[in-house]
Amino acid sequence: MNLSINGQTFAAEFADTKAAAEFAALLPLALDMSDYNRNEKVATLPKTLTAADTAVKRIEAGDILLWQGNSIVVFYESFDTPYRYTRIGKITDAAGLKAALGAGNTAVRFSR
Repeated sequence: MNLSINGQTFAAEFADTKAAAEFAALLPLALDMSDYNRNEKVATLPKTLTAADTAVKRIEAGDILLWQGNSIVVFYESFDTPYRYTRIGKITDAAGLKAALGAGNTAVRFSR
């Protein structure tokens, strides 16, 4: 999968989850993503995916996760967390991701 953000492209690998396969079937998909907690961008999906939430314990910059079955989250900071998510994928090289996403809302295009 590729994420196009403000003229930059980031390659990502899909996780081996049903939700990741369902997300792949939605692509290409352009979303206006909102900043949340100054560590992630989030957007509501056009349909709810099959969630299989697990305690991830640690978020890494570049993680692409599903929140509550209907929100896609792209993390640009790394930190410990008690929250539960379903894995969608992971950006293979997150260098420059935070700068590309910028502050505030950001348009992100997900493609195969």
